[in-house]
Amino acid sequence: MWQRLCDAWFGTHFIPQNKAQILAYLKSAQTHNVLSFEVLEMIEGVFQVADQHVRDVMIPRAQMTVLPSDAPLKTLMALIVESGHSRFPVVDDNNRDSVQGILLAKDLLNYCSRQDNEPFDINDLLRPPVFIPESKRLNVLLKDFRTSRNHMAMVIDEYGGIAGLVTIEDVIEKIVGDIDDEFDQDPENFINPDHDNHHVVKALVPVDVFNDYFHTDFDCEEFDTIGGVLLKAFGRLPDKGDKIKRKGLEFEVLDADRRRIYKIRVSPLK
Repeated sequence: MWQRLCDAWFGTHFIPQNKAQILAYLKSAQTHNVLSFEVLEMIEGVFQVADQHVRDVMIPRAQMTVLPSDAPLKTLMALIVESGHSRFPVVDDNNRDSVQGILLAKDLLNYCSRQDNEPFDINDLLRPPVFIPESKRLNVLLKDFRTSRNHMAMVIDEYGGIAGLVTIEDVIEKIVGDIDDEFDQDPENFINPDHDNHHVVKALVPVDVFNDYFHTDFDCEEFDTIGGVLLKAFGRLPDKGDKIKRKGLEFEVLDADRRRIYKIRVSPLK
């Protein structure tokens, strides 16, 4: 099937010799609108997943959110709500090398919804942890996640200690890009400083968040996102590199396809 696609796009004499050559032809296909930019990015992500290891995407040990096994139920609930995660390593004596199991927030919610008066024991809710080496390839890990239906694994270093953790979302994001929570309104998730007072902004940033950050007054009632504002301003779906000026700012499209804008650069006008 791959050869038939290549023949259709590039002629019957195209025989890919390596990944770089394949990607070069795919980029040419995207330039000629055979592929969308979004699809090309995902294909590139698939190649990256095959070349990268767990250590490249894992959450380091110091940044892990863990739950102490001896904490009372009220304390556990507060930690879970504050973090916003759905899965947690449970450790003894706050020792991150002593992982007793994985607690799913939904399991704790099920426990709290029961009407019995049984004493709380976190060990009754724990699921067995999965341990993997830092050197494991991401494509192999993704296959293992799908087979075992696990969504989290503990990463161990060469000495057997906990180096960090990795989730299925960490791997998938290498293919599809960052997966943001649609309920997260933190501007740092949408707006990132670039250089010289320039910012890279996701088109999904809510208009009110954009206005607060850049001190503008775009209409929050007519549009939900800054991407919607720009679509009306352009009067069409813009291409990558298109620019427009509004409210003392210059907007440059960094990432877009034939359906939507994904990312823009916002710069103050001189």
